[in-house]
Amino acid sequence: MTDKRALRGRLLDFIADPAVAGQEAVRYIEDGILVMEGGHIVARGTAAELLPALGGVPLDDWGGRLIVPGFIDLHIHYPQSRVIAAFGTQLMDWLERYTFPEESRLADPAVATAMASFFLDELLSNGTTTAVVYGTVHAAATDAFFAESERRNTRMIAGKSMMDRNAPPWLMDTAQGSYDAVTDLIGRWHGRGRQLYAVTPRFAVTSTDEQLEAAAALLAEHPSVFLQTHLSENDKEIALVREIYPWARNYADVYRHFGLMGPRSLFGHSIHLDDEEIEMLAESGSAAVFCPTSNTFLGSGLFDRERLAAGGVSIGLATDVGGGTSYSMLETAGEAYKVLQLRRQTLRPFDAFHMLTRGNAGVLGLGHLIGSFDVGSEADVAVLDARATPAMAHRMTAVEGDLEQELFVLMIMGDDRSVAATYVAGEPARRLGLA
Repeated sequence: MTDKRALRGRLLDFIADPAVAGQEAVRYIEDGILVMEGGHIVARGTAAELLPALGGVPLDDWGGRLIVPGFIDLHIHYPQSRVIAAFGTQLMDWLERYTFPEESRLADPAVATAMASFFLDELLSNGTTTAVVYGTVHAAATDAFFAESERRNTRMIAGKSMMDRNAPPWLMDTAQGSYDAVTDLIGRWHGRGRQLYAVTPRFAVTSTDEQLEAAAALLAEHPSVFLQTHLSENDKEIALVREIYPWARNYADVYRHFGLMGPRSLFGHSIHLDDEEIEMLAESGSAAVFCPTSNTFLGSGLFDRERLAAGGVSIGLATDVGGGTSYSMLETAGEAYKVLQLRRQTLRPFDAFHMLTRGNAGVLGLGHLIGSFDVGSEADVAVLDARATPAMAHRMTAVEGDLEQELFVLMIMGDDRSVAATYVAGEPARRLGLA
């Protein structure tokens, strides 16, 4: 008995950033074999090279479908699956009217467990195998999420939200209470199997100085954990930060002052930044996370990718469910393209698919583990079908043989129906039927 498995199809991954290295960054095999064992990739090559040596290894033949590394989502809220498509508000009102009441439900561990199961089902249905995930303020809800992720053997990064002001009383903790709960969660989950922890002050509006200091202490005491929070998403939010922290030069300066910036820090949105804030992000090695569907849905603004990239800021891409409107990283890439069009910028298909895979892995510092088909990488895989719907199949008759155009069809017309299968650590997690 062996857990060895092989996949056959068109293999696509990246060895570098195509925005920098051009076509040389693209690694594509028209008829390829990917061999997985022990949760890792052990061989990759052409079918002509590898088929004769497979022997009795189980082979999933995906025909002409495209096989890519599993997608990576850098900013998403697992408690918010029931507030997607909540009508008619912008960020601060949306939090108060929809999000905070919904998150209060996860005080019940049974609700949190059910929510985590639904959430991970949705991610895997969309080919997403790693995500950076916000929990609620309840430590037990983060426990429930990690337990469900561990059961599925997915590589997830998650954290308990820290909030001790400007939120409903039933959703607040304290600086010391947060510190103690997070210390316990890190001790039990960070580095356990494929689970990793992110210290998660929701945003500067909902944390006191003492709580932000506690977050910084956690980062100092556990240097391999991540930091996730929000930055400069909405005009009203920015005005509140200015009111709460009158001494700060700008919004980012709050996080800088409390020691929360660094190469493992992820700042969701980062839309309305001045030049000094961009410099702070770049110099600290912090990442800005582009969340296109939530930014348009909540009317927050248009991310300026070229300006941040020119300033040396590391940039990732994310769905931001439930302000974001889809779990699909394919749809998210398509909406990113549209947002950048409004900025008179562009997102080329190869650049987009690099972001969804090796690029986002690099932002996390996990490029040695996920995001590519390098031998030794973890075997998280998505199988894509650019002909998944009649409309897509019809469009594809005009672009046969053009890989970049095919990727663009997947970005603009694709969704969960375009994901024929997802493999987690070499095992099928979702499959719709082999070719």
